[in-house]
Amino acid sequence: MHRPPAAFTLALSSVLAWFAPTAVQAAPVSFRNEVMAVLSRSGCNQGTCHGNQNGKGGLKLSLRGDDPAFDYEALTREMLGRRTDPLRPADSLLLLKATAQVPHEGGKRFAADSLEYSILQRWIADNRPVDAADLPRLKRIEVTPTAQVLIEPADRVQLQVRATFHDGSVRDVTRLAAYDPANAVAVVSTTGEARKQRDGEATILVRYLDQRAAVQLAFVPERPGFVWQPVAPNNFIDEHIFAKLKTLRMQPSELCSDSVFLRRVYLDLLGTVPTAEEARQFLNDPAADKRARLIDRLLERPEFADFWALKWSDVLRNEEKTLDKKGVAAFHHWIRQSIAAGQPLNEFARDILAARGSTYSEPAANFYRALREPQARAEATAQVFLGIRIQCARCHNHPFDQWTQNDYHSLAAFFARIDYRIVENNRRDRLDAHEFDGEQVVYQNRDGEVQDPRTGESLRPRFLMAAKSIAPADRLQALADWMADPKNPFFARTQVNRVWHHLLGKGIVDPNDDFRASNPPVNGPLLKALEKDFIAHRFDLRHLVRTIANSKTYQLAVTPNDTNREDDINFARGLIRPLQAEQLLDSFAQVTGVPVKFNGYPRGMRAVQLPGAVAQRARGESATAGEQFLKVFGKPERLLSCECERSDDTTLNQAFQLLTGELLNQLLAEADNRLGQLLKTDKTDRAIIDDLYLSALSRPPSERELQASLAVVAKSRDRRAGLEDILWSLVNAKEFLLRR
Repeated sequence: MHRPPAAFTLALSSVLAWFAPTAVQAAPVSFRNEVMAVLSRSGCNQGTCHGNQNGKGGLKLSLRGDDPAFDYEALTREMLGRRTDPLRPADSLLLLKATAQVPHEGGKRFAADSLEYSILQRWIADNRPVDAADLPRLKRIEVTPTAQVLIEPADRVQLQVRATFHDGSVRDVTRLAAYDPANAVAVVSTTGEARKQRDGEATILVRYLDQRAAVQLAFVPERPGFVWQPVAPNNFIDEHIFAKLKTLRMQPSELCSDSVFLRRVYLDLLGTVPTAEEARQFLNDPAADKRARLIDRLLERPEFADFWALKWSDVLRNEEKTLDKKGVAAFHHWIRQSIAAGQPLNEFARDILAARGSTYSEPAANFYRALREPQARAEATAQVFLGIRIQCARCHNHPFDQWTQNDYHSLAAFFARIDYRIVENNRRDRLDAHEFDGEQVVYQNRDGEVQDPRTGESLRPRFLMAAKSIAPADRLQALADWMADPKNPFFARTQVNRVWHHLLGKGIVDPNDDFRASNPPVNGPLLKALEKDFIAHRFDLRHLVRTIANSKTYQLAVTPNDTNREDDINFARGLIRPLQAEQLLDSFAQVTGVPVKFNGYPRGMRAVQLPGAVAQRARGESATAGEQFLKVFGKPERLLSCECERSDDTTLNQAFQLLTGELLNQLLAEADNRLGQLLKTDKTDRAIIDDLYLSALSRPPSERELQASLAVVAKSRDRRAGLEDILWSLVNAKEFLLRR
């Protein structure tokens, strides 16, 4: 067959293109839907680059593309239009710098033959068109798969991103989306292919314009010969945990021993270790249900309210500088009484948020005494009761979640009318405007608004995720009622996750007060089941603690097996963690039988019972050894509405406190301490050593430990000195210092 020469074919195609341009001409490039997407996926508008508050290299863009109109002006009008030159598109600084053809501090962002370059070049060459007013706006994005488990040798998966617009049109935007892996388990290519870097689980935040979606991937080693060994669940918690472990080819550890469980549940529910007699009684109990019965007994003890009042005082900022000693005591007593009486947690939250009046006679009002601005109140409320760290949205839309500046300031509007009548202020430092000492009355003004920082317009209150603002007669009561409503989409899941964090050492969402698209739960079905059960049981804290503590998941040993050794997020085994400052100090006091002194409080008060963060002392009065100990071991100052303020990092100063510290040596040397009392009896060395082991470690000594301890006593200059050495070694042992 005769074929025309190549030149003739080329000429013919050019002619056809000229006479039928609509058949081959590409659609105009949309600045909002395409150019802005390229800037985002290339990182140009990140906070570390041109999205910085002050910009970079003379170019400032809106953070993550929040303001397309602002960015259009910056790219087309500034620098005499050199950034985007429609006469010579290839000479535009936007293209030259992004492809590193001229020096660029941000380095090469894409190649000259890439889709990104093509989109920007076409937009510039078309004279940088402004989008039509009726251009469809993005409604949502959907990513497939949303979750997938890949078992070796499978090591990659192709993500697909589809965008739905308000006119109903759907578009594949896989090549325009940005992909942000949360860790180093996986990397994602520009085409949306997620590839394994190492075994583990990865969350990938997918962004296109102002919409986000999360993908959860798990890369599982092959484990040849793995066969799931069924484990009978104690309750629905185990069903959800074990179902995921089976999918991950991971076997849970064995149940912990009775002695480990005993010590664990005392520390978690009461904040201290059991006595020797309590340990002996439990270990000798042959009943099959003794763990469940022990949990029930501990939940009814007064120490339960003491310990959980401490936890709530931490996040509610119950500290002396802003509340004063009387306010702290009143607030702490109210919190403790609420827990002791079994008040539902949603009603507890309602009482706090609706509170007003004297901070002495209406203790819950101290929540607002510690938070002096509408913005601080909104941030604390969102973090403590809703599990949302909304702080980022104060100055710009949240970079990793759905919250906008409007959301932030509309929430703050609920608190705009709070004011204070300072009855008296006897502060010691007249130059410190943040110190208060005296009664205050919290009340709600008839006017007062929060302004939109961008427009200066007043914003009305609006609940998070609500479509419309509201105008209630009592703003605080309206917010409190919404918070306590069982239909509130945030409150129950947040409190369930907080309690899980305290009992298991890590939240299902971790950090436990940071729910966001890029930080999804490691076991979503479990979180939903716990939330549903919590609501069904009227937000009962004790029911929730009982349910979790009775699960096999809670009772697993910390010893790993070959399948779960590298995992620390799926609760396949117990997590080892250090005792908190108050737990450790109270355990020292109980084991030695000597109460610790705190300034301004009666002798015998436990550390977990202290109302505030720092005891107020008279001028010239030094901190007691117990107060110094708490500070060294991480007791928070309660300046943040977050458990993250409590430190459990090991320091050299802590080691000195344990090995040679004044406090521990005082407790051991006290003449009438536990050791002194035991020596007054006719107990043998063997019996005393057994008692010391049960007191400190909730177990009797092994035969090897017993013989070694007896040898220490025999070689000592006197009997007490030898037994003191044994007790010192027990309270310095890892088994004592760690919650296992």
